Amino acid sequence: MDIEPYDDSRLEAVVRLSLRAWEPVFESIETAMGSDIFREQHPDWRVTQRSAVESVCSQEGFHVWVASEDSRTVGFVALRLHPEEHMGEIYMIAVDPDYQRRGIAAGLTRHSLAWLKEAGMTTVVVDTGGDPGHAPARRTYESAGFRLVPVARYFKKL
Repeated sequence: MDIEPYDDSRLEAVVRLSLRAWEPVFESIETAMGSDIFREQHPDWRVTQRSAVESVCSQEGFHVWVASEDSRTVGFVALRLHPEEHMGEIYMIAVDPDYQRRGIAAGLTRHSLAWLKEAGMTTVVVDTGGDPGHAPARRTYESAGFRLVPVARYFKKL
């Protein structure tokens, strides 16, 4: 696996793999939230997520890398610096489902931690869900030494 800085020629590949990777995650979120609330909060999650990925890849202030195998884009990570807090953030990460469980997310995480340390950050934060769809992400972060700080977030349909 190679990890290299993102360039605009990779945008569509990054968007495609992200949508494929997050499909089971959004299915899990829908189950956790209930369909009524989910549909109200995420009327078309693919459109919203496409826009979020495009924004992260083009917006100043984000640092994006892509993972490749055999010239195919198989994953990406977007980082953000919070220098006033000496804190880095793994803002977004995804791996193509055809390449999951091969250590790509772990490699992107290791790369991110090294880059953030080199950038002078002393702490790193990453947010993820507590639902079953986010279990692989939680395993990756816990394996990298992240500690869970529980947060409770409740929804109710009015």
